[in-house]
Amino acid sequence: MRTLRFDIVSIFPGMFESPFGESIIERAREKGLLDIRIHDLRDYTLNKHRKVDDTPFGGGVGMVMNVEPIARALESIKKEVPKARTILLSPGGKPFDQRKASELSHQESLILICGRYEGVDERVRLHFADEEISIGDYVLTGGELPAMVLVEAVSRFIPGVLGDSTSIVEESFSEGMLEYPQYTRPRDYKGFKVPEVLVSGDPKKISAWQKAEALKKTESVRPDLLEKIKRSN
Repeated sequence: MRTLRFDIVSIFPGMFESPFGESIIERAREKGLLDIRIHDLRDYTLNKHRKVDDTPFGGGVGMVMNVEPIARALESIKKEVPKARTILLSPGGKPFDQRKASELSHQESLILICGRYEGVDERVRLHFADEEISIGDYVLTGGELPAMVLVEAVSRFIPGVLGDSTSIVEESFSEGMLEYPQYTRPRDYKGFKVPEVLVSGDPKKISAWQKAEALKKTESVRPDLLEKIKRSN
């Protein structure tokens, strides 16, 4: 059995209690498949007010997170996991996707730095982070929610985390396209019926329908994914 360790550095450690104490993540932690540790960045400050930010050089609106407490936090964590890959979560990072989640799942340990305010001192990105990741082209107030997204997406690739090992293969984006539509009981709800092919009992017809519907949905909702597939072939 393999355990993937996450060390998350944040000024709001309490935000992680509920998301990581429920459902799939909780069960994976109980099984020993995930080891998630939350570090309060303020514990690594040296000033009496436990301040982690300051005004930016050159002027500008807002505050910038200091490099010193982040560097101290990383130094402390890496005494236990020296080979951990360090990720800065930021809107300016490379887009996070299913392929990246799979890639990160092969690491032994990951350190996630949650930015706040107007951003993080650039020296963190240049000298202390191995990479910078964004979960989308929009701005949040901090990196805590992106950290939760990354942990869940990556954890699903760890053997034993999901009940059915084949489910990750069939999910949206795993094959480069959106997943086909899903139906369950009742077969007829107020005139809205399940497609007959799905209750036909013919595996070949069902598989063909699923592939065709996945393609149709991707063409309609995310045509950019099909362009990516064409470019990679």
